[in-house]
Amino acid sequence: MYKVFGTVKSRAFRVLWALQELDQPYDYVPSLPGDADVRAMNGTGKVPAMLDGDVQMTDSTAIITYLADKHQNLTHPAGTKERAAQDALTHTVLDEFDAILWTAAKHSFVLPEDRRVPAVKETLRWEFETNAARMGARLGDKAFLMGDQITVPDIVLTHCLGWSIIAKLGLNDPALSDYLSRMKARDAYKAAAAS
Repeated sequence: MYKVFGTVKSRAFRVLWALQELDQPYDYVPSLPGDADVRAMNGTGKVPAMLDGDVQMTDSTAIITYLADKHQNLTHPAGTKERAAQDALTHTVLDEFDAILWTAAKHSFVLPEDRRVPAVKETLRWEFETNAARMGARLGDKAFLMGDQITVPDIVLTHCLGWSIIAKLGLNDPALSDYLSRMKARDAYKAAAAS
């Protein structure tokens, strides 16, 4: 059985949600970044961390990609052109959404106060809105980013869109706002959020 360490208010939510989508049993160990159980698996103390038997894993995207491949769901098969497109989209979401949100967090509360540059948040807000408009246009009227099937990039993007609201970066693109509402209405999403 899988064992997931983190909080639902962190990237660990992505792992919990993927496990719910895959209908896989797991133990959830609420852990804050830096907790001893997390540091034992990840020297940085970052969450999430996951155990699959005695194998330790870190990084939410690596974990959900592993789970998707292992259970042959939430993904296109490795070595296909569809998988290449899916991986490219996952990396786009990480570069254009996750990285911006993490930078905003660092300059809000993560970095020591004397290292924070609060003014950078206006630039990050502009960049986020620009990227959201592009992604909304790319999504168009599709149900999911890759078409008619939920895949790894949907989990990462949905988490980022929710994070952007909490971070007050705004979510002004109508297509992405609608997409976020649909994704949050999924039973697996709601089950993970209740963890």
